[in-house]
Amino acid sequence: MPWLDWLTVPFEPAFMQRALVGGIVAVVATSLVGTWVVLRGMAFLGDALAHGVVPGVALAVLWGFSPIVGALVAALVMSGLVGVVSNRARVREDTGIGLLFVGMLALGVVIVSKSDSFTTDVTALLFGDVLGVSVADIRGQVVAATIVVAATVALYRPFLALTFNRDKAFTLGMHPSLAQATMLSLLALSIVASFQAIGTLLVFALLVAPPSTALLFVRRVPAVMLVSIVLGSAAVVLGLVLSYHHGTAGGATVAGVSVAGFFVALVVREMADVVRRGRAEPALQRLR
Repeated sequence: MPWLDWLTVPFEPAFMQRALVGGIVAVVATSLVGTWVVLRGMAFLGDALAHGVVPGVALAVLWGFSPIVGALVAALVMSGLVGVVSNRARVREDTGIGLLFVGMLALGVVIVSKSDSFTTDVTALLFGDVLGVSVADIRGQVVAATIVVAATVALYRPFLALTFNRDKAFTLGMHPSLAQATMLSLLALSIVASFQAIGTLLVFALLVAPPSTALLFVRRVPAVMLVSIVLGSAAVVLGLVLSYHHGTAGGATVAGVSVAGFFVALVVREMADVVRRGRAEPALQRLR
């Protein structure tokens, strides 16, 4: 069948298979953490952290050590700085996040500009290279995703209480400040597990788009996480297929498909609501 060939042929090369596995592993990590990000209204912080890894990755590129280590250290530093600025400076939290967001991104580009292959390194850093994901990269992603899954399961109740009622979490002895710090660490880890595939600028799409789309149809947190993983995985598959057939950037195509999926789902949801209201109106009139 032609449509089946259209879907399967792109994944015959080994590098496309690695890209598929790396993308789906990234989706698992970002969907779990992204659900909390969306429910808590932390999207801007998630975006800032995604850009906050740039200096660490840039130093790794320049000095020749693991970009994953550099990204993780930079993300944790960024998380700490956000807390310090929010607690000590006389500015709103979003102002501090915005300043750190721009500052860390600028610092990263300045650092990587010292590289002999500046253009190539900046492009890979910001937009990723999903087709260049190696087996070693996937191993690192699996470790990071496993930690995220284990922590999400173990700390589900504290995270849930923190998300919906911080004061009640405190009275129940769930240590909301510690839960907040752990959640930020998991957010940093999920970004680290994803930037190799789709880059620091585009990882935000996988963090926010699939959970936001899932929330259009389901409300229970575990269901949101599961639906988000399914939707994100579908975006990875379709994005890679479109990238293969049309010669577009793999990471950007995956991110674009993920975001486009939200708007398609939004239109479907609105149309379903209109149909539902149309069916309900005659019944209401008969009751009158």
